[in-house]
Amino acid sequence: MSLRRRTTVVAGALITVVTLAVGGAATAAVASPPGAPAGVTHEENPRVPEGAVWTEAYFPSADNSGVELHADVLRPAGLSPRAKTPVILAVSSYFSHAGQTGPEGWTRTGPSNRFADFTSGTGLFARGYTYVMVDLRGFGGSTGCLDWVGPGEQADVKAAIRWAATQPWSTGRVGMYGKSYDAVTGLVGNNLRMPALKAVVAQEPVWDMYNYLFSNGVPRPNVTGTPNAYNSIATMGSLPDDTARYQANAAYEQSHPECLTDNLTNNNNPDEDSSYWRARNLAAQARGTNTPLFVTQGFIENNTKPEDMQEFLDNHHGVERGWLGQWEHVRGNETNEQGQLLMGRAGFFDEVMRFYDRFLKGIRPAVHDPAYAIEDSTGAWRAQPTWPMPSSSTTANLSDGTYVDDGIASTLKAPAGQEWDMEHFTDAAPPTGQRLAPMPAAGDTHSYFSWSTPVTSRLRITATPQVRLRASAPGNLMVRLWDVAPDGTAVMFDENVALIERAGRVAFDLKSTDWTFEAGHQLGVQIGTIGSGNWRDTPSGNTIEITRARLDLALQNPRFDVPTQGDRSPFLDTYLRQYTRTLTGVGEGTFPLALRHRH
Repeated sequence: MSLRRRTTVVAGALITVVTLAVGGAATAAVASPPGAPAGVTHEENPRVPEGAVWTEAYFPSADNSGVELHADVLRPAGLSPRAKTPVILAVSSYFSHAGQTGPEGWTRTGPSNRFADFTSGTGLFARGYTYVMVDLRGFGGSTGCLDWVGPGEQADVKAAIRWAATQPWSTGRVGMYGKSYDAVTGLVGNNLRMPALKAVVAQEPVWDMYNYLFSNGVPRPNVTGTPNAYNSIATMGSLPDDTARYQANAAYEQSHPECLTDNLTNNNNPDEDSSYWRARNLAAQARGTNTPLFVTQGFIENNTKPEDMQEFLDNHHGVERGWLGQWEHVRGNETNEQGQLLMGRAGFFDEVMRFYDRFLKGIRPAVHDPAYAIEDSTGAWRAQPTWPMPSSSTTANLSDGTYVDDGIASTLKAPAGQEWDMEHFTDAAPPTGQRLAPMPAAGDTHSYFSWSTPVTSRLRITATPQVRLRASAPGNLMVRLWDVAPDGTAVMFDENVALIERAGRVAFDLKSTDWTFEAGHQLGVQIGTIGSGNWRDTPSGNTIEITRARLDLALQNPRFDVPTQGDRSPFLDTYLRQYTRTLTGVGEGTFPLALRHRH
């Protein structure tokens, strides 16, 4: 593993637990000795997982705001109410009894099945774990205004960890689990530095919430669609047989319409340095944290991208485990219709449970898992003690050039008015079956290229490339990296954009990457106007001159890779079909791209 650096409230936290009778009518649980009350089993309600008993609970958030949080609690069946277990906790916007991101047609209430694959695939209850799902404020059976991972939702995560750790049936040791939004709340949990939180599993998170809606001042196409989507989730109705308390909480927005308008207004702020976005920069807040962390991240993700991932991991000083590779927004266990694992690597649940068993039960694993298992752009998997592990670094001096910031017309523009929640948004991309015309790399007014000399031996661009340059006028800027074969066949493997607010110095990161170049290939660096459906830019019309451009790169020698098990992730070939072009007019090269030995 890798080491880096409204019930009566008594003393502010008396918990009310509710259970549903077999016939579906909501009733309050009768008073019982301390511990978990009798609940509903799978035999009584098929929405309850086999081997589990379901109860509901309510408790206050940690910010003294009056927000009441709702939890669905799944305990192993057959346990004494006083039997203590470790707790796996998920905190999310997706646990409404009616459905995850919209009504799912349930005819009776019950706990969300969002992670039924996890509880059944791991045998979680038979292994002696309790599983708790907590609704973030504004969602499901919780009151309050939704807060897009801000101080309010961070207080909810704090309250959920504290509550799960202090129940009579809890050992006091809590792990968090999630993917996408509930992976983000796992990162929040790490940042809270709570001793009770012993491990976090976070699949495909957002590392800095700003990046999901903006890129260096340029809005993304989901800048209004995503807030609207979460407003829709927050206003999802309850089910007829939900308890009266749950139904009242679920209708909170009806009497607080400001929750929805504020969510739209607050998120429509392009200033990354504003107090709103600083409070949601999870990567910066991770500095000095040490909760054991298991993450997954697709380098070519078309939803939650590897932006500020390296900053988060560099700031985190605890044990780390990671699966990083060439996939889309998927879970570690997920398969396609052909039965192929979408991440390509087998044993995700086994590895997750060895991770939890070690840190929540103190069981030393009999199997050695690599700290990081990484799939590069060739589909090959390797093991590393940490990520990234560059062999050397280089700064490419790029050519000066000019372009017209007119915004290339794109057929990939996202339709206006569409809603995207974090679970379902994907970037616009060329159709995989569409044959694209050759693309001129010279004589184009929209952009210009700089070229490396051909690489003399295989090498990998890893970590997070950074570009620095001077621009002569305000406008928009896109930087793309291309892997160019000798015949001109090229793959665009990294990109990012920025708003040039005024003439002068501009610097920003591209996405983290792990891309291997074959001998004879060149790196093409394209600088120009934004010609993509992945941003909602406003072209300035200015002719912009770029000077003193530099590209900082971390390089790795594949010769020293340590292989580990894993197959080629299916999405890699989809991505290659979407982003491969034939470039004409490729230059001979003005800067070297080569590994340097460290002394």
